[in-house]
Amino acid sequence: MNIIVCIKRVPDTETRIRVGDDGTSIDESGVKYVMSPYDEFAVEAALRTKEELGEGEVTVLTLGDDASQETLRTALAMGADKAVLLQGDVSPDGLATAKALAAEIGESDPPLVLLGVKAADDDQQQVGPMLATLLGRPCATAVSNFELKDGAVVCHSEVEGGTQVLELPLPAVVTITKGEFEPRYASLKGIMAAKRKPLETREAQSAPSRLEVKSMELPPEREAGKIVGEGADAVPELVRLLREEANVL
Repeated sequence: MNIIVCIKRVPDTETRIRVGDDGTSIDESGVKYVMSPYDEFAVEAALRTKEELGEGEVTVLTLGDDASQETLRTALAMGADKAVLLQGDVSPDGLATAKALAAEIGESDPPLVLLGVKAADDDQQQVGPMLATLLGRPCATAVSNFELKDGAVVCHSEVEGGTQVLELPLPAVVTITKGEFEPRYASLKGIMAAKRKPLETREAQSAPSRLEVKSMELPPEREAGKIVGEGADAVPELVRLLREEANVL
């Protein structure tokens, strides 16, 4: 079982973001970049699948510049077998990203392609389904657990009031969310081994982006809280404020 995992380099979710001087991008000074947390779940899912089968290969793939090699090495340290960097521009256009990934993945035709359900920076949840459509494969999204069975992948997704179970024939595309696949920490042995694992760099077959960032700004600062009183005596005033000022009643 050969599995490809598509990952993305994003700002650390704990990083304090500042808007750049151009007003259309973030100020990267002092920003730490990491693998998107949902992609970590996907890498873990691929590694566990390989371990359970006792054979196969896990390849991590990303679109970006040379700085993305660090993110790929993180996945290699976790246990992936090899990595591929598609050098190209990363845009907010999910379809452009999906086309670049599809051009690369279509040539190798792996039985299973995994992605995080969404990237932590743009939160779009688009690339996985778009990639599946371009590859002509069935797709399950927001999957918390799955297992391989008789040439198919059986996916479990948490929905309101229960669990949805989907069975997709292979080859398939699956996007992973938080659930069973808590990512492992890279061991010292894994970090050292990652330096010797193959990391190929190729030119991406990039599609033109149809989206352009016109402006970027931080959300307005929240107003200070207001104490209207204590105990039951404060309820009438609280209700009045919720109705007349907050307009939520």
